[in-house]
Amino acid sequence: MDMKNIRQHFPILDQQVNGNPLVYLDSAATSQKPTAVIEAIEQYYRGYNSNVHRGVHTLGTRATDGYEGAREKVRKFINAKSTEEVIFTRGTTTSLNTIAASYGRANLSEGDEIVITHMEHHSNIIPWQQVAKQTGATLKYIDLTEDGRLDLEEVKKTITSNTKIVSIMQVSNVLGTINPIKEITKIAHDNGAIMVVDGAQSTPHMKVDVQDLDCDFFVFSGHKMCGPTGIGVLYGKKALLENMEPVEFGGEMIDFVNLYDSTWKELPWKFEGGTPIIAGAIGLGAAIDFLEEVGLENIEAHEHKLAQYALGRMSEVDGVTIYGPTERAGLVTFNLDEVHPHDVATVLDAEGIAVRAGHHCAQPLMRYLNVSATARASFYLYNTEEDVDKFVSSLVKTKEYFTNVF
Repeated sequence: MDMKNIRQHFPILDQQVNGNPLVYLDSAATSQKPTAVIEAIEQYYRGYNSNVHRGVHTLGTRATDGYEGAREKVRKFINAKSTEEVIFTRGTTTSLNTIAASYGRANLSEGDEIVITHMEHHSNIIPWQQVAKQTGATLKYIDLTEDGRLDLEEVKKTITSNTKIVSIMQVSNVLGTINPIKEITKIAHDNGAIMVVDGAQSTPHMKVDVQDLDCDFFVFSGHKMCGPTGIGVLYGKKALLENMEPVEFGGEMIDFVNLYDSTWKELPWKFEGGTPIIAGAIGLGAAIDFLEEVGLENIEAHEHKLAQYALGRMSEVDGVTIYGPTERAGLVTFNLDEVHPHDVATVLDAEGIAVRAGHHCAQPLMRYLNVSATARASFYLYNTEEDVDKFVSSLVKTKEYFTNVF
């Protein structure tokens, strides 16, 4: 990877923050956008802004071609069988809520089980809490190993013949754990359950093949993979989607409406009520083009190298506690002894270094780790070992500052 060339595609990185060159280490929250994505969105609004599917005029046709062309790019990107299995949503959260509200409510009843893990993002906890309350199903958690991984024997013990839904993130946004989704999917299927995968933290960083994983649903967001905010994807196996009811009703998703009853469009449009996220989809398509040009295999290898380099450098700093396994995705979550994570992030920001601090939308995991909050540095294709060096150097300064003050 030509890092100088890659970084030139991200204009936001070429700036000073608090008098220092920006070091952006918060891509797990949202990634930066390359010029190609920004220009694709601008070109839509400047050149062919129009609604899709309805109009027969030239602008409407161009907009429809751009929107549906982006759907085909997503299909190829995740290796879905058909564009009918690719539904555009507002993001991972909306996708998971749609699955829970539509599939969950229709297929769960008292005595059934929903299985998730302690490492899940709130977006993969709360929808299942709600559907469990509504249906009488039981929500169960798979315990983690001491270093924050999933042991397949524990998975087999937790998933039973009563389990109807298993929903697990492919990569943890806190621990960096890469979960064995393919193996877990087989365990779920062997017990008659369906498998839902939260791919928000995996899709931007590694090659995803939903057919190889054999998962029933897979969800992700555009803004974490160089795309715009407000666009995401819900992949589902066609047979499941065809039997699910939409959860949002109105224009775009109907076939025929009379006074007292209506019928729905075919897949995927029955789940895309109202004017869709046209510019977002076109921007996501441009992001996919960009990532594929760089190469997902190259990105994964680069981030793995950065994570290992960061772990080594941070081990040199006294008083740092790092959470998660040694083999991990491209992020490091940590605490500095006797310094609140928000204070760590504030001092680092003064040095121009952007990291995340808080519970990372994973409060159950924080309690599981017996901490109230953590700080997190997350890497992407535009980060370098020099970024890591600046981060660690500033971490040392942070420790020295609070040691001297208190």
